[in-house]
Amino acid sequence: MKKLFGKLVAVALVVTMMCGLVACGSKEDTKKEDNKKLDKIVLGTSADYPPFEFIILDENKKQQYVGIDVSMAQKIADDKGVKLEVANMNFDSLIAALQKGEVDMVIAAMEKDGTREKVVDFSDPYYTDLPPMMLVKADKKDTYKDAKSLAGKTIAAQTGTTKADIVSDSFKDSKLLALTSVNDIVNSLAYDKCDAAILDGAVAQQYAQENDDMVIAEIELGKAAPYRVAVQKGDPKGILKDINKSIKNAVDNKLVDQWIEDANAKADKAVE
Repeated sequence: MKKLFGKLVAVALVVTMMCGLVACGSKEDTKKEDNKKLDKIVLGTSADYPPFEFIILDENKKQQYVGIDVSMAQKIADDKGVKLEVANMNFDSLIAALQKGEVDMVIAAMEKDGTREKVVDFSDPYYTDLPPMMLVKADKKDTYKDAKSLAGKTIAAQTGTTKADIVSDSFKDSKLLALTSVNDIVNSLAYDKCDAAILDGAVAQQYAQENDDMVIAEIELGKAAPYRVAVQKGDPKGILKDINKSIKNAVDNKLVDQWIEDANAKADKAVE
């Protein structure tokens, strides 16, 4: 009986070990299989941010998503041989949508920071923008030159962005007006609901060019961090490697420069 019991235990241990190996292998196989089965890739973005992501009307008056980030997303989809689907939402909803699996990737002029890095994974950089800039009314350009001159004033920035962090950290005596839409931020400045707005450099310049009564304030707001593609933590769909390949190809072949030129040409047609 003792010998038989020992043999049974040995067999059980072998079976357990084999099951463990199968389980380990199946996780990787599932990840690869998910990657193979993708027939589309869903982009999460906030399409109110020309020249990075915005909406225009095509010749049939149908909404079309365009911009630097949309072009990057389209290249990723094309390189994988799948269809690109765009899910447009508020910027501060993007990370949650990614975590829930409602989108496969987020491309929205998003920078990697300590808080985001804890909950999502990031690709290699694909573009570094101009430093963040402050947009003010033209007649206030000589008035607002530093944090002290904006004490007690209201500064608008997009909710959930590093621009909102700049207001909180560097303009402690000012009031933060956090809004989800960049269009609402610029309109708030236009209608004197705020005294200044902090945006990414290229975006601030775009609005300054389109609005004669708005200019860039001569206030330095720090350096720009590179933009990256975000995917679910742990990359369960196994797409990050392919995304990085597409990014390298785009950077090496200077495709981003072409996308910038194309986006700037279309920015004045953006639908608000």
